[in-house]
Amino acid sequence: MKRLLAFGIAGALVASPMAAGMAQQAAPAPRPAPAAAQPLAATQALFDGYVAQKKMPGIVGAFGVADAPTVFVSAGTIADGGARADANSLWRVYSMTKPVTGIAAMLLVEDGKIALDDPLSKYFPAFKTMRVLTQPDTSLDSVPATREITIRQLLTHTSGLGYNISAKGPLLQEYERLGLLPGQVNVAMEGPASRTRPTSLAAFAEAVAKAPLVNQPGTKWHYSIGLDVMGAVIEKASGMPFDAFVKARILDPLGMTSTFWQVPAADVGRFATNYAIAGATRVPLDPAATSVYLRKPAFPYGGAGLVSSARDYDRFLHMLQNRGALGQARLMRPETAALAMSNLLPAGVTFKLDQLPAAPMGFGAGGFVTLTDSPAAGRGTYGWDGAANTFAFVDPNRRVRGVVMVNFFPYGVYPLRAEVAQALAADAARLHGK
Repeated sequence: MKRLLAFGIAGALVASPMAAGMAQQAAPAPRPAPAAAQPLAATQALFDGYVAQKKMPGIVGAFGVADAPTVFVSAGTIADGGARADANSLWRVYSMTKPVTGIAAMLLVEDGKIALDDPLSKYFPAFKTMRVLTQPDTSLDSVPATREITIRQLLTHTSGLGYNISAKGPLLQEYERLGLLPGQVNVAMEGPASRTRPTSLAAFAEAVAKAPLVNQPGTKWHYSIGLDVMGAVIEKASGMPFDAFVKARILDPLGMTSTFWQVPAADVGRFATNYAIAGATRVPLDPAATSVYLRKPAFPYGGAGLVSSARDYDRFLHMLQNRGALGQARLMRPETAALAMSNLLPAGVTFKLDQLPAAPMGFGAGGFVTLTDSPAAGRGTYGWDGAANTFAFVDPNRRVRGVVMVNFFPYGVYPLRAEVAQALAADAARLHGK
């Protein structure tokens, strides 16, 4: 569901004049430059074209090189007839929540409170004995699991857990019966989901333990609710509510003051509307003024629950680019950050999606990681996408990063990642005088 940004210009941007002579930046970057002064002119033109062609109301990108000031590119509005989109606009990032949860878990690995190869049953004994489906798409017939689920497997989608967004037939019905629906779309869809969904992370984890697995643990990559279960482990291991832990250990130290599981009423004016696109028709799916995100969720969804701004998410990526630090704030040791953005897949397991570039690839703590240099990305590039077409990446080796914020379904209706990559490549060539 989530795809890699085909971003082959990292080296060019690192060496470009955009990075030269710029002072180190720890404070939030300035507001977007006027179009005439925009160093990423081709990217700006692309964004302007999206809006002029009515493909979307608005779009914002944040792109950074080393510790030079972040360059923000924006066009259009946060809703049809709404306020202008900018670096501080709020967007549903859906599965771009997963890297945040993954990094939160790695903080506890550094603290010595969890270990990557701990069994999940250490924290929730109900996972001690699981069963595995023999025909996941058509039957609930199952056999005993041959090994236990581990923390590593939760982080890398190799636990054998499934996902309500991809489950079919009897398994989907079982997920719905147990309330394994860790996400939200709009108020109308929230009604039925809330009737069965557990009302705490601990209860959610206990309910997950009642569902059969789709694969034997540690044998296959399968997109899953593992990062939501990881939130429950973080809560238990830290002795703090999961959202409070993320705020105290990630959001507050990084100055991410615009990242929420519940959008405050005072911030509705900068919150984007989410749309459904069918052909040339764009229909509000979750209007900001009445959004389900204005309500407190049943529990903080570690896999798909956050709302954030381009400015905030850039600060998260900037910290990862710097291997655990931003300005005076050090969140984790460099070796912990490197481990989080390394290939954590169990031995013998590979990761590949048909939509990704043909490059060797693994999976780290909640996001993909590239294993070699290629035209698509530099070795060690880490990131993930969101269901409403947001995407983010960071290459700590070449010290570049980027995030693009939009809000519309379905995922992939426009080739945003490829087109943004092409525009950034044109900007890099122009900055080099080529």
